[in-house]
Amino acid sequence: MPVGHCEFIQEGIAVGRSFAMFKHYNIDGNKEMIAIGSMNIVGSCFSCYLTTGPFSRSAVNFNAGCKTAMSNVIMAVAVMFTLLFLTPLFHYTPLVVLSAIIISAMLGLVDYDAAIHLWNVDKFDFLVCISAYIGVIFASVEVGLVIAVAISVLRLLLFVARPRTFILGNLPNSTIYRNVEQYPNANNVHGVLILEIDAPIYFANSSYLRERITRWIDEEEDKLKSTGKTSLQYVILDMTAVGNIDTSGISMLEEVKKTTDRREIKLVLANPGAEVMKKLNKSKFLENIGQEWVYLTVGEAVNACNYKLHTCKPAESQPWNNV
Repeated sequence: MPVGHCEFIQEGIAVGRSFAMFKHYNIDGNKEMIAIGSMNIVGSCFSCYLTTGPFSRSAVNFNAGCKTAMSNVIMAVAVMFTLLFLTPLFHYTPLVVLSAIIISAMLGLVDYDAAIHLWNVDKFDFLVCISAYIGVIFASVEVGLVIAVAISVLRLLLFVARPRTFILGNLPNSTIYRNVEQYPNANNVHGVLILEIDAPIYFANSSYLRERITRWIDEEEDKLKSTGKTSLQYVILDMTAVGNIDTSGISMLEEVKKTTDRREIKLVLANPGAEVMKKLNKSKFLENIGQEWVYLTVGEAVNACNYKLHTCKPAESQPWNNV
């Protein structure tokens, strides 16, 4: 299939989806391609132009109030009548007038309220919207789509490579632990640093997470030294949101374990998923850290750490494999 024909098909499907959003209905891309391909097969027998769904003509039809495909039949008859009998009347019509007709029709498709909503909710989504709009206006639909997809993929890569990590604190009169930035009334546990990793751990973010965890530990130790309180004894990693982990992620945990061992700090895991547990077990990391230091919840991990801090004796904990 020629490259130009593929671009026409992509443009037709993209335009169809755009108008489907305005009319609140769904379209099937496969059926659209079958329809366009069938029309082009039939048209090729009669020396017709390539069939597609151009944005400008679709915008004119949309703003004219057309509801069904019958509008295309009427338009075809009108164009044929114009070409046969009215062509001399439009011989001196400036191109700028024809452009103004198309532009005025396209302006009615711009949803200003949606753009303002994107700006208020997510600035990055607004950037994607404006970039796609500029690409379509000054280049083509294909260029606009490529720009929007490229920026969205870049955003996804940034989220994967820079996952969020939080310090968790205990909500008063409860066993619930939440982000201390979101809940300022959450209390820190003395001698225990609780960190939440909010993404799967892959090769793309393992180095960042290692540096981030080390930085959290350094900051917590400096804060405890400045206040003269109990030194940092335990680091709990809440792995509830870690849906998967690869070998680079396991290596990162092993390096964090070595770092905490050098500082005489105990590393504790809370609520790793089944897939994560399976890989940690196969990699022998659980044997290295000790299965008695893997807990179902952050609350259980904190209770075990507090018990050891206050008694300095082996705690009767609830290890993962006994729950």
